[in-house]
Amino acid sequence: MGATVAPIGAWFLAWVSLAPLWMLVVKFTPKTDKNYPSPPLLGLIWGIGYHGVAISWIIGIHPMDWLGVPWLPSLTITLFSWAFISLWGGIFVSIWAALMVRLDRGKPWLRVLIGTALWCGLENLWSAGPLWWSSLAYTQSPYNLAILHLGQLSGPNTVTSVIVAFNGFIAEYLTQRRTNAKEERIPHPNTSVSSVPPWFVNSYLILATTLLITSHFIGFILYSKPLNLTPNTALKIGVIQGNIPNKIKVLPQGLNLAITGYTQGYLSLTNQGVQAVLTPESAIPIFISELAQTSLFGAIQERGVVAWIGAFGEQGNSYTNSLFTVINNGEITSRYDKSKLVPLGEYIPFENILGGIIQRLSPLEAHQVPGQVNQTFDTPFGRVIIGICYESAFAENFRYQAALGGKFILSSANDAHYTPAMANQHHAQDIMRAIETDRWAVRATNTGYSAFINPHGETLWKSGYNTYETHAETIYPRQTQTLYVRWGDWLMIVLLILGFLGWVSLFSIYLFSSC
Repeated sequence: MGATVAPIGAWFLAWVSLAPLWMLVVKFTPKTDKNYPSPPLLGLIWGIGYHGVAISWIIGIHPMDWLGVPWLPSLTITLFSWAFISLWGGIFVSIWAALMVRLDRGKPWLRVLIGTALWCGLENLWSAGPLWWSSLAYTQSPYNLAILHLGQLSGPNTVTSVIVAFNGFIAEYLTQRRTNAKEERIPHPNTSVSSVPPWFVNSYLILATTLLITSHFIGFILYSKPLNLTPNTALKIGVIQGNIPNKIKVLPQGLNLAITGYTQGYLSLTNQGVQAVLTPESAIPIFISELAQTSLFGAIQERGVVAWIGAFGEQGNSYTNSLFTVINNGEITSRYDKSKLVPLGEYIPFENILGGIIQRLSPLEAHQVPGQVNQTFDTPFGRVIIGICYESAFAENFRYQAALGGKFILSSANDAHYTPAMANQHHAQDIMRAIETDRWAVRATNTGYSAFINPHGETLWKSGYNTYETHAETIYPRQTQTLYVRWGDWLMIVLLILGFLGWVSLFSIYLFSSC
């Protein structure tokens, strides 16, 4: 499963990679399999394998000399982070496997229903916490755009549910086929025919095939809907990819390069007739109150074109990682503070305990603090959906802003301290958010990949990596609302209810028959 995402991108493996674990969990019998690994342990190993491979790009943060962290502590922090996040994902799958065994009533169709509902419920629970990235749904991005359109119905869990259910049906088919083959090898005194009829075995394969075709067909219908581009809503936006190495970004040399590069980029884009310019996360690594002293501020006042500037905002004795709207007279009209901070990268979990052990990783003396959970961002072009870097993994944040009238997505990120695989995965996350909310998305990153994405998840332009670039595209703000934007993750609730009712009904029948 880990090979489904960048850098390998073998997305099709997601449709079979869960089946072996499913078969092992179903096969387990506590009374006879005493020496056999328990399902929770198998789930833990599978989860560590998947999440560990998927987020292996995290080792790119080493060495953290750009933050003043010595080589050995940097390596220690990097390995700890990788191991902890992998283990965190492993615990998630371990809980799923344990519940599968606990709730098993011996009915394959119920196992598929419960297994799918549990996986979706646990992914939803995990995504509500501070550590979240590798949903099963994002294994299909950016390649399988048809299936990703199911996200418009009930978010990423719609795609996840189809993947899990398909794997479940395949696993049940193979399990029944194996059982049937065993029974055929055992001589029966009264009959030479297996007690499991062939149609019973094949039904799960038929269900799996039907689910695969139907889900992709529905996704393709949604994918085929015309975008209905209206010239009167057209908005030409430019992005600047500054390509400032993190090693020098917070030093005077890096600040001078940033101000020069973003000023030149802003002037170049305004010469192309753009109506607004987007910069990456913390593009100008200073407090926004100091922006007036820079050449970029003077350029904004001279040209009068709106700029969305990534900089630091003051909040008491702390600071925020923010995106600001700066209009023609230099006035700051809106501010969005990053609400999902990267553990160890932007804050230290349990700092009262670990603060004296792990050197603070912040480039500033003050503490970085998260923004409020439900923020809105109003601009001269209407309300906009904002995602700053790590927030791209949290679909609910984008759904909420779209429901409140966000007309297009601005994604501002700095992936410079990781590997190209992370930048590609980050791009894949934004593709999903664009599809789910039915919005155009504009990505500006420090070193790549910056991009423009339409509501069907098609990448209109994508930058190079570790390059300085500017680019302008025309997007079309939208006010449509998908089922997901209106109702949220309703499918997970339906699956959990159906799974509960199915389990209760069979449990009741079992109790009644035993009496």
